[in-house]
Amino acid sequence: MSQTSCTSKPKALTLDQAVARLIQAVQPLTETETVALADALGRVLAEPVRSAIDVPPWDNSAMDGYTIRISDLAASGGCLPIAQRIPAGHMGEPLALGTAARIFTGAPIPDGADTVVIQEVCRESAGEVQIPLDIQVGANIRRRGEDIREGSTVLAAGTRLSPQHLGLAASIGCSALQVYRRLRVAILTTGDEIVEPGVPLQQGQIYNSNWYLLAGLLRHWGCEVLDLGIVHDDLGATVAALNQASKADLIIASGGASVGDKDHLRPAVEQLGQLEFSEIRIRPGKPVAFGRVGQTPILGCPGNPVSLFVTALLFARPLIRRLQGIDPDHPPRLLPVRAAFDWPKPDRRMEFHRARLVRLEDGELGVEVYPSRSSAVLSSVVWADGFVQLEPERVLQRGDRVEFLPFSELLS
Repeated sequence: MSQTSCTSKPKALTLDQAVARLIQAVQPLTETETVALADALGRVLAEPVRSAIDVPPWDNSAMDGYTIRISDLAASGGCLPIAQRIPAGHMGEPLALGTAARIFTGAPIPDGADTVVIQEVCRESAGEVQIPLDIQVGANIRRRGEDIREGSTVLAAGTRLSPQHLGLAASIGCSALQVYRRLRVAILTTGDEIVEPGVPLQQGQIYNSNWYLLAGLLRHWGCEVLDLGIVHDDLGATVAALNQASKADLIIASGGASVGDKDHLRPAVEQLGQLEFSEIRIRPGKPVAFGRVGQTPILGCPGNPVSLFVTALLFARPLIRRLQGIDPDHPPRLLPVRAAFDWPKPDRRMEFHRARLVRLEDGELGVEVYPSRSSAVLSSVVWADGFVQLEPERVLQRGDRVEFLPFSELLS
C-alpha cells in the first residue's frame, strides 16, 4: 500500500506571538560612540547618566521678592531696611540681623535668611520694605538637591533621547553622551510596476511610495537607511539584492512576501538563510515574513501601502527598538474610547482599522473609522491619527467601548 506524505502549512501567529518571536530572535547592538549633547537627539543611550552635582546646587529663590529671617518680622512690625540686592548669578553677603535683601528668581539664598516673600505683597519705600506678618517660614525657596541629588541616575540606559532628556543632561553639566551607533537598515522595494517619483508614468506603473514611507519611519526612529533600490519580480534579482543587503543590521522588504507567482521573497530567504514565520492573523498585513539572510534578520512586509504602514508600526518598530537596546517591556498604550460607528461584519483576524478621535455629542471622547477597508488607500493614514484595534469576530454597535492605538504611541 502506498503512502503519501505532506508537509502541513505553518500556523499563522497572533500579534503577540509574532512580536515575542521578533524580540527573542535578535540581540541589541553592542557598538557605541560618544556624541556631543547637541547631536544626541533621537539617539539611544548606551549607559546610564548619573549626576555629579546637586540640582539646584544651592538654595535659591523661586520668586522675585525679598529674603528675610522670619524671626525678625514680629520685632520690627514687618518693616525692615533693605541691606543688599542679590540678582541671579551673584552670591549675597550673610543677611544681617533685622534686615531684608532684595532678591531675584534663581539667586542664591544668603546665609541667615530662611524665607522669600514675593514682591507683590510687599511695599518698598525709602530703602525699607513693609512685609505682611503672616508669612510662612521657608516660603518660595528651592532647596539644594530638590530636583536631583549628586550620584543619582537621571537617565537610564536604553533611553531614546528626546529634547527634554537633552535638557536634563545639560542641567547636570553633561556635554557629551555615550550612545549606541545608529542601526543600519537596508530597504528593498519589490515590483515590476514601481517607478520613482518624477518619472512620467507608463501604462500599469505606480510611484514608489513605499520606499519613502518606510525610509521616513526608519529615520524617525533614528536608523541609518541603506537603499537597495527597486527589485524586479524575479527570483535571481531578489537573491542578489538580499545578498547585497546582508551587510546591514536589518533588512526590511516591501512586497513579494506573499505566495503568488511573482512573490519571490520567501524562496529567496530560504535559499540564503532561514524563514522563521510567514503569516500573522491580523488585517491588514497577513503576509508578514521573518527570517535571516545569513546572520542578518529580515522582515518582509506586504506591498500594499496601508499594509506596509500597519506592519512597520506593529512589527518593525519593536524589532528595531530591541536592536537599538531599548527596553522592549513597554508596549504602546491603548486608549479606551467609545465607537462612533457600527461594525456589523467583523473579520476572523484582529483588525487594525484607520481611525481618528472625535468628540461625541455628550462630550465624551469617541473614535470614527475610515469608510474603506482597502489597504491600497494611502490617503487614509493621513486622514487618521491612529488605529482602532478590533478583536476577531466582535460585532460592534455605536457607543460600544473600543481600544484606540494613537500613531503618537507607535512613532516613538
